[in-house]
Amino acid sequence: MELVMERMPELKIPASSSTTTTPTTVEHEIRQYDWSPDIGWGHVLGNADDHLRCLAACTAASIGVANIAAAVNVQDWASLARSPASTMSGGTLVEEPICAISAAGDDSKGLRLFHLLMAAADALSMDQKNRELARVILVRLRELASPTGALGIERLASHFTDAIQSLLDSSTCPRRGDIDQIPHQHRHPTDVSLTAFQLLQHMSPCVSFCYLTANQAILEAISGERRVHIVDYNISEGVQWASLIQAISSGFTGFAHPPPLLKITAVTNGSRRSSAVAHEAGRRLSAFAASIGQPFSFRLCRLDCGRKFQPTSVKVVKGEAVVFNCVLHQAHLQHGSAVSVMSFLEGAAAIEARVVTVVEEEGGDGSSAAGEKEVGFAGRFMDEVKRYIAVWDYLEAGFPMQGMVRQMVERVILGPGIAGAVRRAYERHVCGDRARDGCAEWLATSGFDRVALSFFNLSQARLLLGLFQSGFHIDEDAPNKLTLRWKSRRLLSASVWVFPPPKSSSPSSAF
Repeated sequence: MELVMERMPELKIPASSSTTTTPTTVEHEIRQYDWSPDIGWGHVLGNADDHLRCLAACTAASIGVANIAAAVNVQDWASLARSPASTMSGGTLVEEPICAISAAGDDSKGLRLFHLLMAAADALSMDQKNRELARVILVRLRELASPTGALGIERLASHFTDAIQSLLDSSTCPRRGDIDQIPHQHRHPTDVSLTAFQLLQHMSPCVSFCYLTANQAILEAISGERRVHIVDYNISEGVQWASLIQAISSGFTGFAHPPPLLKITAVTNGSRRSSAVAHEAGRRLSAFAASIGQPFSFRLCRLDCGRKFQPTSVKVVKGEAVVFNCVLHQAHLQHGSAVSVMSFLEGAAAIEARVVTVVEEEGGDGSSAAGEKEVGFAGRFMDEVKRYIAVWDYLEAGFPMQGMVRQMVERVILGPGIAGAVRRAYERHVCGDRARDGCAEWLATSGFDRVALSFFNLSQARLLLGLFQSGFHIDEDAPNKLTLRWKSRRLLSASVWVFPPPKSSSPSSAF
């Protein structure tokens, strides 16, 4: 029996807020601003399992929707936080400038922070003597920037300052993908991470865009299957799969046949921390699946000592529809070196996966953020500054008054994302880790075929943006690829692929 997509949960539209009261705690602020009563914010203050159930409800609800200035310059950094509406001219989108977070009278401070950050990055990319210069620059940056500053530009600069400081404090090149290299201040309890994740999901379409687009492609690929096996490269807290579990289970509500057996194999880098995070995600997913009657199993597999994926580490049962999922975004990417990612995608071909879903960050020029660029550390650092200027800009445009909530999201999600992005840029510079091309480009040249996205999937993505402030746009880069951008800045893309089965040989025709 095929999945009945029309029976998925209906859409719940979040409510916006315009109050200017300043609460004293995050919990008070959530209640004070009355954020989306349909989401059930009581769960935000509960335990991790409650968070997962709530996140699944929010994301899966959106699945039901379809069922009915590229370069940043100094002026951008110092400009006012004003979000001009998108305009159409002769059917063509007029590019909107990305505005940094500042305030009237603080342009000069923004310029100083910008120049100091770039000077520190330049110093760090040179010889050992310049590391001391970088330390001196950081002292000045800390005088101007603060993670709890009233201005967004101060908080943004503070996170980049911390990222550079972390590199200076490392005497040697960090082991690639080693989560234990993440500074202690960027590690948070699961409950805190899920709370921040849920808040970010309400503030930005980025998370939902990634997961909904990938999940919809997976649902369509596994329609009619009785056994489904997902191999996930970067499971993180498992939020993506909570919504898929609910979608699959909802599709079979009221039918005699049970939903298909779903098995998830999470890839870990072998470290104790990575395995513990994945194991906890599996425990929560198992409990959630059991609570709604979805047959489910979970297991782990490790990358080898060279951080490569080995197809033999995945136990595939005859009759399973295998799906490979690869989500590459900075905040929680634990083992995303070029060699590791490519070995995982090669494994999809070896196992003959039914479908491969890829989510990755995009460069502002339309290339993958991971694309090969001979720009050195300073250039890559600048690209990350551009990216997070756009993030701060859309948060300021949509939620200018939610100070405590904003700062929690910045501290728990965005701060670690900045640290990870800067660390990986530095690894490529110092440790000789050659920057990979974008996964989509690599797949296209490695024998994979594009799987066209359905009209259903495209409509879902476009309607999702209607829940958020103007300024977000969807670009159809290819039949199998959608890209989310904020104004003129490309943020994330989702694409769907398949490795064609070998052609069966047939006897030649007799003449």
